[in-house]
Amino acid sequence: MSRAGSVAVVTGAARGLGREIARRLLARGHRVVITDLDAAAVSATAAELAASGAQVTGIVADARDAAEHRRVAAAAAQLGPVTVWVNNAGVLRSGRAWEQPEEHQALMVDVNVMGVVHGSRAAVELMRERGGHVLNIASMSAHGPVPGLAVYAATKAAVLSFSTSLQGDLDLARVPVRVHALCPDAADTALVRDEQASPDVALLFSQRSLLTPAAVADAAVALLDGRRVVRSLPTHRAGLMRFGSLLPRVALPVLSLLRAQGDRRRTST
Repeated sequence: MSRAGSVAVVTGAARGLGREIARRLLARGHRVVITDLDAAAVSATAAELAASGAQVTGIVADARDAAEHRRVAAAAAQLGPVTVWVNNAGVLRSGRAWEQPEEHQALMVDVNVMGVVHGSRAAVELMRERGGHVLNIASMSAHGPVPGLAVYAATKAAVLSFSTSLQGDLDLARVPVRVHALCPDAADTALVRDEQASPDVALLFSQRSLLTPAAVADAAVALLDGRRVVRSLPTHRAGLMRFGSLLPRVALPVLSLLRAQGDRRRTST
């Protein structure tokens, strides 16, 4: 699929992983549309990415709203054929499920799950004739239990299940759109750092070090070169998480040990 003149949309791209993914799509020759809810951040990131002469369009949009996705899709289609749509927008709020503010839980479901559903629908409508790629950013949390992040983990498990099921629907309908889901471990972004003070995020810090946004973005964009539906980063952590899902009564005590290890790293970095 030719990239010259094609358009890529990246939601939640004013910072963090989205910005790095947008940067790599520009390097591949795409014209890129970035969206986010923060108008000032959208403007600043668009200006930064366009400084080298790249074609970047910034649009303020709310990932929770299906109509907003349709508006972004219409604007992107005016720029050229849309061949890539990245559903990256996401939020994380830590806490025990029975203690979290209801508005935090609703926000995670609306952005992390429905934002992906709405974005994927808009993308498929754009690309169903000529083909393209939908890339959904899930999380290592999608693979198993994450005490302290129960609702967040549930939303990312939903993203993973939705992505694989959507690919099945597209295959059955013979629609030439490829769906990919990336499940990275915790990365060194504001999404994670903003919650670092909470002990409930300890498991995110149980790896040796947080992934770099660059490494996650590289893995995300590489999925667009093939037909692979799911990739986890790093792979060995996914195996541990899946074990926790299959045998939770055995795995949960192990996760408690990892949580203690992560809590030490959380408070020392």
